[in-house]
Amino acid sequence: MAAEIINEISEFLQKGRAKNVKKLVQQALDEGVDAKEILEEGLLSGMMTIGGKFKRNEVFVPEVLVAARAMNAGVTILEPKLIEIGNEPIGKAIVGTVKGDLHDIGKNLVVMMLKGAGFEIIDLGTDVPAETFVDKAEEIGADVIGMSALLTTTMPNMKEILDVLEERGLREKYIVMVGGAPVNQAFADQIGADYYTEDAASAAEVAKEAVLKRKAS
Repeated sequence: MAAEIINEISEFLQKGRAKNVKKLVQQALDEGVDAKEILEEGLLSGMMTIGGKFKRNEVFVPEVLVAARAMNAGVTILEPKLIEIGNEPIGKAIVGTVKGDLHDIGKNLVVMMLKGAGFEIIDLGTDVPAETFVDKAEEIGADVIGMSALLTTTMPNMKEILDVLEERGLREKYIVMVGGAPVNQAFADQIGADYYTEDAASAAEVAKEAVLKRKAS
């Protein structure tokens, strides 16, 4: 019975049916299904499926957005229960678009995919100065710093964030990820970032893998 309702949650989430997701999450809790199981097997697993489809161009940005909305609706119901049982996120990530750049669609998708992978996210928004990335990462004890740029003119500002980390002796502390339309692997290597991914779903997979690997070592 639990497996059945969890599958339904995942399916409705993938269709972006927030009301159904909300209702089923509540029903699952009422029936005594473990909150962590609902989160991982229902919501996060559904979001990762959508991520995979997005990566393969089987669904597009609008479908990802409605699925993320449905996931958030389910998480809202689960949150009090998860806090009660002390559910730990997989890691913490700071995400933002670098200084001088106001584009946020790609960044927003990364935020949603990271949430879907089980991360606690601080979304810094757009036009974010280098110091803000580093200060906030220090403040919340982040594992990952993710930065995005859509303009070639703002790409050098990614390097600035790495410079600030170096200056403060913090470079080794964080997994630094970069992305955005003009960014590529060669640029990531050149500025010394840890990872570059070309889409939001890959970013979430890579971040999860990197954090788990670091925590295991």
